[in-house]
Amino acid sequence: MNLNQNPRTLLPKFYGLYCVQAGGKNIRIVVMNNLLPRSVKMHLKYDLKGSTYKRRASQKEREKSFPTFKDLDFMQDLPDGLFLDPDMYSALCKTIQRDCLVLQSFKIMDYSLLVGVHNMDHAQREITATDGAALQSDTRKPITQKALYSTAMESIQGEARRGGPIETDDQMGGIPARNTKGERLLLYIGVIDILQSYRFIKKLEHSWKALVHDGDTVFVHRPGFYAERFQKFMCGTVFKKIPSVKASPSKKSRTVPREAWPAEPLRLPSPPNCS
Repeated sequence: MNLNQNPRTLLPKFYGLYCVQAGGKNIRIVVMNNLLPRSVKMHLKYDLKGSTYKRRASQKEREKSFPTFKDLDFMQDLPDGLFLDPDMYSALCKTIQRDCLVLQSFKIMDYSLLVGVHNMDHAQREITATDGAALQSDTRKPITQKALYSTAMESIQGEARRGGPIETDDQMGGIPARNTKGERLLLYIGVIDILQSYRFIKKLEHSWKALVHDGDTVFVHRPGFYAERFQKFMCGTVFKKIPSVKASPSKKSRTVPREAWPAEPLRLPSPPNCS
C-alpha cells in the first residue's frame, strides 16, 4: 500500500516470501532489492541507526575486505558529514521523514540506514594507476546488470528533479555528494531491517539497557522516539546542505562589499568631444 501511494521511498522492496522444508524444519526466505550495485565500487559502507550505544564496528568486522562501519565510526571518519545540494538534501530528508512515519505507524523500530559511498576522485586515481587491460576488465559495467529497480536517486528525486531527468545510468543511480575535502561522491542508500516490531521482548530489552546506560542513546527504543532520533541524526549529522553562495545585493542597495572591489580603480572613458 505504501509503495502504491508513495513510490518515492527508501524502504526495501520485497519481491517474494518463500518457505523451504529441510531436515524437518521450515526455512523462510525473503527476497528483496539489493541497494549496492556490484558494478560500482564502494569505498565506505555504514549501517546507521542514530544510536551511540555500542555502535562501533567490531575488530572482526574491520578485518573484512569490505567492512560495514557504524554510527560512532561515521562520526569519527566523517565528523563534518556528507554535503548535498540544497534541493537534494531537502528531498532526501522529506523522504526519510515519510518513511519514518510509515514505520512508526506499524510500531516498527531498530531499523537502519545503509549508506554506501563511492568516491569518484579515488576511483579516478585507481583507474589511472592501472594498465589498459585492467582498465577495460575492471571498470566496464557488466552487460547483464540493469537498474530494473528503484535506485537511490529515483527514490528521492521527486522534489529535486526540477530541471529534468538526471542522467546517472553509468553510476546506477547514485546520489551526488561531497565530503569536507571537496571530493566527489556518489551515495547509495536505503532503509534496512524494518521487520523488528516493538513488542514485549523489545520493551524488556530497552528497560534493561536503560538501567545500565543512558536510555536515550540505546538502539532499542519505542517507535516514536526511535523515528525522531533517526531523522535528527540523518538530517543533522550524516547529511548536510552545501553552504549556499551569498545572494547578490538587492536593487535597493547598490553597495558593493569591500572584498569585491577591483584591485585597480576603474578608469572611465573620456567623454566624446562635442565641438
